[in-house]
Amino acid sequence: MSSSNAYAGPWSSLPTTLTPWIMDVINSMGFARMTPVQASTIPLFMKHKDVVVEAVTGSGKTLAFVIPVLEKLIRRERKLKENEVGALIISPTRELATQIHSVFSLFLSSQPRSEEGEASSSKPTYPSPLLLVSSDSSPAEDVRRFMSTGADIVIGTPGRIDEFLLGKGKDTVSVKELEVLVLDEADRLLDLGFQSTLTRILSHLPKQRRTGLFSATMTDADALSELVRAGLRNPARVVVKVQSKKSKINKASGENKSTRGEVLEERRIPANLQNMSISCRSSEKLVQLSRIIRHEVSQHHCSRFIVYFSTCACVDYFYRILPSFMPPNTTLYSLHGHLPPATRERTLNNFKSSPATPLVPSVLLATDVAARGLDIPDVDVVVQFDPPSDTKAFSHRCGRTARAGRSGRAWVLLVGRERDYVDFLAVRKIPLTDHGRFARDDGVLPLLDPDSNEDEDPAVLSAQTEIRQTLLTDRSLHDKAAKAYVSFVRAYSKHEAAYIFRIRDLDLVGTAKCFGLLRLPRMPELDQIPRNGWQDADVDWNSYAYADKQREAKRITESEKQKVAVADIQKRRRERQEKKKANAAWSSKVVKQDEKLKRKEKKGKKREWLKLNQPEPEVGEKRQRGESVSEGSDAGADDWDELAREERMAKKVKKGVVSQDAFDGEFGEL
Repeated sequence: MSSSNAYAGPWSSLPTTLTPWIMDVINSMGFARMTPVQASTIPLFMKHKDVVVEAVTGSGKTLAFVIPVLEKLIRRERKLKENEVGALIISPTRELATQIHSVFSLFLSSQPRSEEGEASSSKPTYPSPLLLVSSDSSPAEDVRRFMSTGADIVIGTPGRIDEFLLGKGKDTVSVKELEVLVLDEADRLLDLGFQSTLTRILSHLPKQRRTGLFSATMTDADALSELVRAGLRNPARVVVKVQSKKSKINKASGENKSTRGEVLEERRIPANLQNMSISCRSSEKLVQLSRIIRHEVSQHHCSRFIVYFSTCACVDYFYRILPSFMPPNTTLYSLHGHLPPATRERTLNNFKSSPATPLVPSVLLATDVAARGLDIPDVDVVVQFDPPSDTKAFSHRCGRTARAGRSGRAWVLLVGRERDYVDFLAVRKIPLTDHGRFARDDGVLPLLDPDSNEDEDPAVLSAQTEIRQTLLTDRSLHDKAAKAYVSFVRAYSKHEAAYIFRIRDLDLVGTAKCFGLLRLPRMPELDQIPRNGWQDADVDWNSYAYADKQREAKRITESEKQKVAVADIQKRRRERQEKKKANAAWSSKVVKQDEKLKRKEKKGKKREWLKLNQPEPEVGEKRQRGESVSEGSDAGADDWDELAREERMAKKVKKGVVSQDAFDGEFGEL
C-alpha cells in the first residue's frame, strides 16, 4: 500500500454485494471506500477461505473480519439454536475484546427487526454479540447471559472463552455449528502462555469452520508456526505493505536531494506517520518529554497524546509528578495492567471522550496494555519514554496515531548507546528519523554523542529539585519513586535487544536524577558503580510522614516496634558480651596462660634459690665438665637451655605430638 493510495476501491466493487443495512452502517461511519486490507480479505473470507492477515496498525483490520462474520451468519439457511455459537472472536486483552464488541454492537444495533422471524424462532433473526471478560460477570453468569440473550457471536479473552466452552458451559454451549473463528492480534495470542489454552479451545471446535488470523506483526517463521498451531487449512496469506517515498541523499553534498528521483521504502508503520528519535542523557529524559509535549502543543496544535513507559510502577509514579511539567490545563490519565479492569475501562473511555484541544491537552500515560489493537482515532502524538522490551510492540505503540488515513507523529527517547536501536528497527522496516534535543526555548540542539563530555542540561537540576519538593509532601510518593526506579532497572535488564540495552551501559545515577529520588535504593546493580554527581536529599527520615493519617499512624507504630526490637537486640548482645567476659577465666586459653605465668614464677624462684645456695664451681672444674668459660658467664645459662626446651615442647603440645598432661608433668612442678 502506498501512501498515495490509502484506499482500494468502493464497497460496491466487492464480488458479493453486502447486506443493505450493513452498508448503511459503513456509510454512517464515514468509510466511503475500502482500505487495501479490507479489499483483499473480505472476498476471501466470504468465499470460505482461511486467511492469515498482516497489515500495519490503523489499516482497518477489524472491519475486515467483522463484516464477513456478520454476512456469514445472516446468510445461513438454518438459524442457530439457543445454545449454539456461530462465531468466536478471541483477543489477547479485555480492552481489545471490549472494542471489538462495541464495533459488532454498532452494526447490530442498526439491524432491522423481523416480527415473523422473531416469532418463529427462539433466537433473534439477526446475530447478537456476547462479551466475555473477567470483570463483567462470573463464568456461570456468562453461560446464563448467553442463554438468556440468545447471542451467537462470542467475543472474549482466552481464559474466559476456555471456561465458557470447556468449563461452566461444557454441557450447555454447543459449537457444532460454528462458522468462523477469529484470532485477533494472533502473534500475541500465540505467545506469553496462551498456547495451552488455545490448544484446548481449538481441539474443541469443529474442523469445518473458517479461521482468520489477524495481526500487525507476524514474521514468516511466526506465521508458519501459528498456522500449524491454529489448524488452518490451505490458508490465503494477505500481507498489506506500506511504501513511502524516500529521497536519495547526495553523498557528495550531503543534501537530501535526489539526482535520479525518489525510491520507495517499505514500512511496517502507517505511511502518514512521522517517526522520530531523540538521543539524550538518562538524566534528561523527563526534561525532553516535557519539551516534546510543549513543542507539539504550541507548534503543531496537537491535543491528544499517549506516553508509554516500561512498567506499571513507572506509570503510577509519573502520573503523580508530571502535572507540574506539562502545559497549563493538561489532563493526565493513567492506564496499566495492575489497575482493576473496571478502572482501566473507565480511564480509557474518559480519555477517548475528553474534549481535548491545544488549550486543554489530554495525555494518557500507559504501558503496553494500551499498545495493541485499541482504536483511539484522534491521537495526535505518541511518545515512547521507554523503548519496549518486546520489539514487536514498537510498531503497535506508534501505530496508535496516524490511523485510518490520518497523519500522526511519534517520538522515542534513546539514551547513550541506545542510538543503535535506530538501525535495529530499520532492519525491521520501522524507519526512524534522528531529531536533535529540544532546548529550553524550543530550539533544537545537535545530536548527543554517547561519548560526549558536554555538560548536563541545567534544567535537570531544577527538575530534580522540583520533584524532590513534591516527594517531601508525602512519604508514599517516595515509596512509589523507589518502586518505579527498581522496576525500570529490572525491566531494562530483561530487554529482548540485550546487546543494545545493556544494564552495564545504563547511567543508573542519571536515571535516579530523572526520577528525582531522595536517595538511591539498595539494589545489587548500584553496588559497584561510582556515584559521581549524586547527593542524597537532606531528609529527617524519622519525621518524614505519610499524608494519609492512618498510614502515618501505622508507620509510627511500626517504627516504635522496630525501636523496641532494636533495643532488645542490643540488650541481648550486651548480656552475651558480659556473660562471655564473666566466663572468660574458665576458658582453656586463659587457663593455659595463667599456668604459664605460674611456671615462669616458679622457675624464677628456683633460679634465685640456686644462686643463693650453690657455690660457684672453679674454672678448672667447668673445663673438666666441658663447659664454656667466658667472662660474664653464670648459672643462668642453664635456665636459658631449660626455657628453650620448654618452648620446643610447648610447640609439640600445640601440634598435638605431646599431651598437655606430659607437658605439665615435665615443667609444671619444681
